[in-house]
Amino acid sequence: MRIAVIGTGYVGLTSGACLAKIGHRVICVDNDEEKIAVLNQGRIPIYEPELKEIIDESLRANRLYFTTDISKAVKESEVCFIAVGTPPLEDGQPDLTYVESVAREIATSMDSYRLVVEKSTVPVQTGKWIRKTIERYNHKQVPFDVASNPEFLREGSAVQDFLKPDRIVIGVENERARDLLVEIYKPINAPVLVTDISSAELIKHCSNAFLAMKISFINAVAIICEATNADVREVANGMGMDKRIGRAFLDAGVGYGGFCFPKDLRAFIRIAEELGYDFRLLREVERINEEAKQRFVRKIRKVLWNLRDKNIGVLGLAFKPNTDDMRLAPSIDIINALLAEGAKVRAYDPQAMEKARKILPDIIYCETAADVAQEADLLAILTEWKEFKQLDLRCIKEKMRLPIICDGRNVFERSEIERLGFTYIGVGR
Repeated sequence: MRIAVIGTGYVGLTSGACLAKIGHRVICVDNDEEKIAVLNQGRIPIYEPELKEIIDESLRANRLYFTTDISKAVKESEVCFIAVGTPPLEDGQPDLTYVESVAREIATSMDSYRLVVEKSTVPVQTGKWIRKTIERYNHKQVPFDVASNPEFLREGSAVQDFLKPDRIVIGVENERARDLLVEIYKPINAPVLVTDISSAELIKHCSNAFLAMKISFINAVAIICEATNADVREVANGMGMDKRIGRAFLDAGVGYGGFCFPKDLRAFIRIAEELGYDFRLLREVERINEEAKQRFVRKIRKVLWNLRDKNIGVLGLAFKPNTDDMRLAPSIDIINALLAEGAKVRAYDPQAMEKARKILPDIIYCETAADVAQEADLLAILTEWKEFKQLDLRCIKEKMRLPIICDGRNVFERSEIERLGFTYIGVGR
């Protein structure tokens, strides 16, 4: 099928590449000329495992194209996915101006029936506004349908999440739109839930809000564990064995970050307000997440007494492993708090340092994890990269001024760390 994906951010680029991978002819569109030039050269602006290989393969097979010409892409495609950004406004509501702009351009460019699909994360009832916008600017009275097809991609495993998903959600108004989307996803073996557009839009926000709630719940439980000498990992394991609960997203730490959870949670709270409901449960989820970062800084302060002129080594900057995404990463607030109290910070991340330099210019960036430990008074773990679990801790200890590890992701086993002579501080342990 001939498909246009408008927007080459994280969702658009991954979705477009994977749609090409399963056999469709895909044109990815963006108004950023520099980004499109980079993509046409076979380079990608984000780090995501497997994505570059899929893009290279699809470019060679002439199934994937990149352009800044949205009109040409719309004219050459049967289905148009809107995958532009919806950044938060000051009050938490998502900025939908990009979505509206794309809907208007589709309306003026299409010359025969088109299916217009929301792929961006948008508030419930956005589909109605997309329809109204296209109707307003569709002067040729070209027939079209609007649908919702939310994404459930996790950074670091997005390719596999697209190709082997738990479910495919399709929100449609009629059988024609349903049949087109079902045909698009036919090569993928997964359950397909067909529903109305509003329900599909809500499924995305509700899913992210619920997962954020699980993380904040276990971080609140971690506080109780520390007060009672329990181990939050064992508590989470015991809870997770209940199939009604599940073990995923029950890892205590310094809180969730990234662009999706904080943005979508805030947006959902605002959406509920506009619909007349104060979603206080989600406000508390947000508060607990902020508190997790503050508590971690307090732990560092407590063990070092004062932070001024202390050398803090930080391992991990990205909000999660297997990505270079620094958007709303917990490391930002934690490091800024340490700097504000006069600490000196050295940091290392396997992928995110280039982006981190623009956000955290006042720290020292190291080439290796071992370099971070040089003369450190404390080593803080903020992202659970696999390579950190494989560190030569004896070597790390020799480099440090004080052998203290504050493990914000519970990467290490306390008994092993203490056997090597470290002071170990975890979360909920």
